Amino acid sequence: MRLVTVRTDAGARAGVVVEVEGTDRVALLEDSVREVLGAAGGGAARQRAEEAAASADASSPALAELTLAAPVTPSKILCLGYNYRGHVPDGVDPTADDPEFPDVFVKTPNTLAGASDDVVIPAGAVDADYEGELAIVIARRAHEVSLDDALDHVGGYTILNDVSDRAWQRRQSQWALGKCSDGFAPLGPWIVTTDEAPDPQDVLVEVVRDGVVTVSQSTSTTIFSVAFVVHHLSQVMTLEPGDVISTGTPQKLPEAQASHRPLAPGDAVTVRISGIGELTTRFVAPAPPGR
Repeated sequence: MRLVTVRTDAGARAGVVVEVEGTDRVALLEDSVREVLGAAGGGAARQRAEEAAASADASSPALAELTLAAPVTPSKILCLGYNYRGHVPDGVDPTADDPEFPDVFVKTPNTLAGASDDVVIPAGAVDADYEGELAIVIARRAHEVSLDDALDHVGGYTILNDVSDRAWQRRQSQWALGKCSDGFAPLGPWIVTTDEAPDPQDVLVEVVRDGVVTVSQSTSTTIFSVAFVVHHLSQVMTLEPGDVISTGTPQKLPEAQASHRPLAPGDAVTVRISGIGELTTRFVAPAPPGR
């Protein structure tokens, strides 16, 4: 099931995306995305969502004509730093340089953006960059969960673009000011529920910038699995339904690293993850003063 949140004149509404005769259409729901995810193992909200999906037809609104907010509004966005192994020569242990624990940072609520939102590059940002990542959405409260039970608390998967200002990031040991400009966490376009999602440890993460593939690597090369990350974080804090955990980004391909330039107004970045979908973000300049 693909769950979205749509902006309407009456406020935000959850919906289920259903393909009807080759077109993605949305069946709007009375329950929230969080409520549907929380009933993933069965329950009234889940049943109502399934019934709405079954009733979708050619008269249902087309997804392309709707304005999408972030599919869920989390109480916290937790992100991983280094979590993908790089290429090593034949005969070298690829796990030799693995850290013992993940490097975790947060993105603040002001960073959240939807698939329909442009992201403003702040006037003071001189080295804005992108990172395409598979993101976990929590469905059931998780506190000190075991590794074996961790995946039972996951409701689905989505895509996050961890936009960063590298210049601000380099100015201090803490990353917050480089990670938390307004809109620097585009999320979406939808959440794929766990019953329909592929194995999160075996999907291809790719990033396309202005038509050129700059990142291409499988989650099979991650250091810390989805289950471990949920287990690990829950030892420190309670993960609430709707919380988002972004699992890190692969390194850019060598050609992309060699030709790197900061993001600029007019750029577009698409993050695509096999079995999940794709999220395109367009970057724009700040509005003129006084507007």
